[in-house]
Amino acid sequence: MGRQRGPHAASRCWEWECGALTMADPRGLDSVSGPAPGARRRAWAELLAGRVTRQKPGPGTGQKVQDSAVRLLRSHLDWSGLLLEVEGPPCKKLCLGPLIDHDGPEACSNLSTSFIGSALRDHASQLGVPVAVLSSQMAASSIVRMCAAGAEHAHRVLLDTEQRKKLSSLIEITQYLLAHSMFSRLFFCQELWKVQNSLSLEALWRLHVHNVVSLWELLESCADLQAVVSWLFRNLRLLCEQVEAPCQHTDIARAMLSDFVRIFVLMGFQKNSDLRRNVEPEQMPQVARDVLERMLLFALEALAAGLQEESPAHKAVSCWFSTFSGQTFGSIISTDAPKRFFSHTLTQILTHKPVLRVSDAVQMQREWSFAKMPPLLTSLFRKLFVILSPEELVGHLQEVLETHEVNWQHVLSCVSTLVICLPEAQQLVHDWVARLLARAFESCDLDSMVTAFLVVRQAALEGPSVFPSYADWFQASFGSARGSHGCSKKALVFLFKFLSDLVPFEGARYMQVHILHPPLVPNKYRSLLTDYITLAKTRLADLKVSIENMGLYEDLSSARDVTEPHSQAPQDVEKAILLFEHTGKIPVAVMEASIFRRPYYLSHFLPALLTPRVLPRVPDSRAAFIESLKRADKIPSSLYSTYRHACSTAEKNPENTAPGMKVEPNCVDEPLKLLMIALGGLRAAMTDPAQYDVLSAQIAVISERLGPALGVSEDDGSCEASKIQLSVLAPELEQQEQKVVDLLLTSFCQNLMAASSFAPPDRQGPWAARFTMTMCGHALLPAVLTRLCQLLHHQGPSLSASHVLGLAALAVHLGESRSVLPEVHVGPPAPARDLSIPEFFNSLLTCRTAESSRLCLKFCTAAISYSLCKFSSQSRDILYCCLSPGLIKKFQFLVFRLFSEARDPLSQEDTAGLAWKPLGLPSMDWQRAALCLWRQRTFQELLKEKQFHLTYRDWLQLELEIQPEVDSLSDTERRDFHQWAIHEHFLSQPAAAGGCDGDLETACTVLVDVLLDFCQSSRSHNHSENSDLVLGGCTGNRDIFSRLQEMAADLEQGPAAPYSHSSSRGHFLFRVFRRRLQALASGWDVAARLRKQQELLMYKRVLLSLPPLVLVGSPQVEQPAAPDCDEFFHLVNSELRNFCSQGGALSHDITVHFFRGLLNACSQSRDPSLTANLTLTACQTKCPIVLTSALLWWPRLEPELHCRWRRCFQGPLPPELQRLQEAQQFAQSFLSPDTAAPAPGPAWVSAAALHFVIQQAGKESVESALEKLDCQREELLVCLFFFSLMGLLSSHLTPHIRQTSSAKAGDSLKALHVCGEILGFLQKRKISWLVLFQLTETDAGLGRVLLRLAPDEYIRLLPLAFYSLLSYFDKDALIRENAFLHVAVDMYMKLTCLFVAGETSAVSTPANRSQELQSQAGAGAGLGTFSSQMAHPTNGDPVGLIRKARLFLLQSIPQCPKKSFSNMEELLATSGDWDPEVSTALLSRQQAVSDTDLYQEPHLF
Repeated sequence: MGRQRGPHAASRCWEWECGALTMADPRGLDSVSGPAPGARRRAWAELLAGRVTRQKPGPGTGQKVQDSAVRLLRSHLDWSGLLLEVEGPPCKKLCLGPLIDHDGPEACSNLSTSFIGSALRDHASQLGVPVAVLSSQMAASSIVRMCAAGAEHAHRVLLDTEQRKKLSSLIEITQYLLAHSMFSRLFFCQELWKVQNSLSLEALWRLHVHNVVSLWELLESCADLQAVVSWLFRNLRLLCEQVEAPCQHTDIARAMLSDFVRIFVLMGFQKNSDLRRNVEPEQMPQVARDVLERMLLFALEALAAGLQEESPAHKAVSCWFSTFSGQTFGSIISTDAPKRFFSHTLTQILTHKPVLRVSDAVQMQREWSFAKMPPLLTSLFRKLFVILSPEELVGHLQEVLETHEVNWQHVLSCVSTLVICLPEAQQLVHDWVARLLARAFESCDLDSMVTAFLVVRQAALEGPSVFPSYADWFQASFGSARGSHGCSKKALVFLFKFLSDLVPFEGARYMQVHILHPPLVPNKYRSLLTDYITLAKTRLADLKVSIENMGLYEDLSSARDVTEPHSQAPQDVEKAILLFEHTGKIPVAVMEASIFRRPYYLSHFLPALLTPRVLPRVPDSRAAFIESLKRADKIPSSLYSTYRHACSTAEKNPENTAPGMKVEPNCVDEPLKLLMIALGGLRAAMTDPAQYDVLSAQIAVISERLGPALGVSEDDGSCEASKIQLSVLAPELEQQEQKVVDLLLTSFCQNLMAASSFAPPDRQGPWAARFTMTMCGHALLPAVLTRLCQLLHHQGPSLSASHVLGLAALAVHLGESRSVLPEVHVGPPAPARDLSIPEFFNSLLTCRTAESSRLCLKFCTAAISYSLCKFSSQSRDILYCCLSPGLIKKFQFLVFRLFSEARDPLSQEDTAGLAWKPLGLPSMDWQRAALCLWRQRTFQELLKEKQFHLTYRDWLQLELEIQPEVDSLSDTERRDFHQWAIHEHFLSQPAAAGGCDGDLETACTVLVDVLLDFCQSSRSHNHSENSDLVLGGCTGNRDIFSRLQEMAADLEQGPAAPYSHSSSRGHFLFRVFRRRLQALASGWDVAARLRKQQELLMYKRVLLSLPPLVLVGSPQVEQPAAPDCDEFFHLVNSELRNFCSQGGALSHDITVHFFRGLLNACSQSRDPSLTANLTLTACQTKCPIVLTSALLWWPRLEPELHCRWRRCFQGPLPPELQRLQEAQQFAQSFLSPDTAAPAPGPAWVSAAALHFVIQQAGKESVESALEKLDCQREELLVCLFFFSLMGLLSSHLTPHIRQTSSAKAGDSLKALHVCGEILGFLQKRKISWLVLFQLTETDAGLGRVLLRLAPDEYIRLLPLAFYSLLSYFDKDALIRENAFLHVAVDMYMKLTCLFVAGETSAVSTPANRSQELQSQAGAGAGLGTFSSQMAHPTNGDPVGLIRKARLFLLQSIPQCPKKSFSNMEELLATSGDWDPEVSTALLSRQQAVSDTDLYQEPHLF
């Protein structure tokens, strides 16, 4: 309303006054004095009559004029116009506009309110009414007129800018009136409710906010509460719509809505409120609850009817649900009102329109999973779960179900949201179900049973990462005697009655679970189970679902429809091939199906498997699987022939093959697109990574879409094997699997980077762990690990920084779940073994090259930093689960190796901040991040744990893997690093911390041990074929071995040289050898022998690489000055003799090394010649094979010995060396036409020299040369025969590698012929030789020496040599030698045992001798017919040799004299029933001899 100017201003003021009073109080007109209605008004000129003469101003004239003006204005003022006046001229004129205009000076404002108060007081006095009533009437009237000014907006709840300005002025005046007790709140509220439909909701809100009148006072002053509820509901709904509408006043609308909700919650749900005054105690809380309930019911009705995006109803519902947040209730969260309101709201939701029956819920609940719920409803549930704890939620859910009729859709949707969004609730739900089952069976409570099954099925719909599958739960609950159903017959009847009642309504999947995993029932109640199974199968038949035609890998707990067999079969085939590829065996499910489910196996599985195609040249997994089934007779011959024929045809017409083997692109792309959309939604939600409910909801959608993208069922997550088989060398993935896994890994990495840009890992919530568990389901874990193997082990250098960060975090969360994940069985290059998930990642990361070291450093830095930041507030135990100790040790190793500044001791103060912080920098400075982590106090404290600390042994193992040619360090840098690590770091560390306690010998011991371990692993690991490099198989250990040589040299030069062996412990090297040999598996099987031989070859190479004095030791100070060689002699006698020798001699290298050591020891002795003599004399009794080895290699050994001895000692060789020289000269003269030189002693030395000379000469016949030995001692000839026997066995066991098979046979025949000639010479001279076949360890003298000259295997194979010489035996020996039969029987028994044990498999007797050899053998043998039979061997077969030996015994036994049978019974008793026929012949002959003696006449004279 504008200002009045001009001559009619006074009359208009009067009109306004009358109008105002009429509106305010009808009685006001009676008290107003004024002209009668018909009185004539005087003109303006008449009014001025008598005032023409100007009055002179006096002293008080100005004040009088001012007072008169005020009285005039008071009596002619329109109060409604005054309260709404907002405009006016400058303050020079006394007008009402500028007095209440807030744009004017403060003084004018104070003057305005005081002036209005004074005017209202005077006017109320004139009217005869209380000033509070008058002011309240005026204010209410002004608000109504102001709101009516916007009447063109019929349903508007917000004011415009002009209205807000006017209302602000009115509120200021009202506050003044309130402060001066000139305003009645009650009368003001009553006046407003009279015209409530004209009021604006914002006007009421502003009156409440500015403390003019509270909402409580407004509500309690209204007579019609139901009308108020309707008015508030209508306006709140309009307000919700306007909040979501794009306008400039959205913030005001949101603030209004939050305030109203907060007020209503406090009003309706706060106990012991002090605000109740004039109304009934329960009316106001009821009004507040009614308003809130009507808003909730409106939202639920809208959801049930279906909402369209961007519709007003959708906006209103979304806005109303947004009020259930901490932002709304933050100021009153300390009270209990929000919690009671949320509980009440949850009850309203769960009980809203309970029209669905249990049967409806059973049929429809699969459509109520979390991923299929309306997003608005899930958001409401999530908001309600914020204030209520999981225990309260589960308890409240249980209470509502027990006391109310419920809406099953909302109840089960709530269960899904509960287990998805609150991990703590998963176990609570499980326990609740267990209690429900117990109660159900205890009192046959059907309601509890229904609730338990519905809740379990609903929770199982969300996947195994959230809740066990229904099949697992059902089997765990009812598949054992511990189940509640087994307590009585009544319980069993109740269970099967319940399951039978479910049959008409439930899906086929659940009935299949009940049939395939039936409850455990005692035999006497078996009929209950069979009746149910019959009913269920009948129902399945009605549904056209067959148990027999179920897929092999169908998910019984999936809620999806049962697929047709022809649709499931290709998936089963792919799964079976994958399992076959991982395990190398036909999957158990396939084997079972081929027996118990033949209809599906023959009609669906095999046709899907045997789809014709072009067969690859190199058989793939599918072809290998088919061949394995064929070998196991699991594929009918006709079907296999048809398949092969079709494949042959396919090679000619490839374009017409295998239409079923290809998947239409559109069929595959569509699920992938849906998965990509879901992943994109998760990425968008990462702006607040801590909002677990939102992220969990989106991850549930991703989990829902993973199955279709992979082409598997929802919960196909249980692998048939408890371990994941993985080939590190050649990991392979199907194309579809790789696409899905790449999408998931990319999404995880992107989400981690996005989340880290908003918050550090410890404030990101558990989204990453939940995402990781999603990737572990759907049988996806093997594919994920295979892809990670490809990326980290094969493509590591190409990974970007964000990839490394993401994959490291993923590895941490996989480790966090290690307890529920299967182990990984990895193949080469690592040794085949089972690894946990953290150990698996450790095995993928190597430090061999510069590139792999950089990747390993990045990954370790990211993983450790992420773990320390993510779990900073949790216990250390979780770090032990997430991180492999090997990963932390590799990080320490690389930091020491690559950053020299890290080798300096750390200062006490923690100079590093959060370990994760540098990783978020755009530059990704990995060196800075690694050093930051290294200096962090938390990490250093972690390293104090024994399992994480890098020890000397760990460092050696890692350093041995380094390949110098591709190392990041140069040769000089690498040597400097080795020197620092060994001598400055680990040598001085205490042994408890993984160091050496300052002991250099300990450092050498550990180095040798680690080196040998590394060589053993590298042989099988890298399949090295270069024996010269196998001291460390992998290149890279050469430098470490150089460090060993340097340390060994330091020890030799030290004050306490270990080579003196004065210590009782012996030399460190031999201690390592002894300990390792004791740990090896004993036995003579092939595997144990090869393992031991490999170990001993490495020992020999280590010995050859160290100073030769190690073998001999320094001479002792006391006399006699002989070095201590006992440890080397023990190693030779116990091990090297068996595995590193051939036919009675060691290899050339170790022999030369020993004699070099002997010369070095002599050089340190005061009497070199005596030292050499004492040492070689000791060899004759303690280690004779050293001397025979010297004789074998004497032509190559003698020049070096002569040269070094003359140079060092200027004299002839010591006597014992001269003895060896004489033995060699004697042997050489044996083959020369000259007279043989006399044989030096001992005899076995000369015999060995003679044997080696004969062997090296390659003589086929030595019969003429043997005549020169006619004058030699018998002992020499027997020893020569022994060495020839060893040569015969050696020709069979260790033939030369480069010889052809015919050449090998020729060598064996030569050895046999030489051996036979020597045997004939012994028989000719009547020298007993049988003692050689009865040698034992208890023998003294020559027997013991001979046993130490041959490998144990040769001694065991003497029976083979014995019977190989049958053709050369003399018949007279049977009579002349009483022990011959005993030896022959003993050799036959041992030969049979060797054959049974399989030790003759590597030996073949000579075959197909020439006719000349046969004739010679026949002429030399005196056995008549028997010799002719023995002259024809049976093709070199061990069985043939046994047959000949048996025939020989059976024919010889009758010819043996009486004395030959002494002790025979004892021999037969020890052998058992080895050959009944031979035993019978022996016993019969012995008995016959005894009977003959009884009838012989005594020789009396």
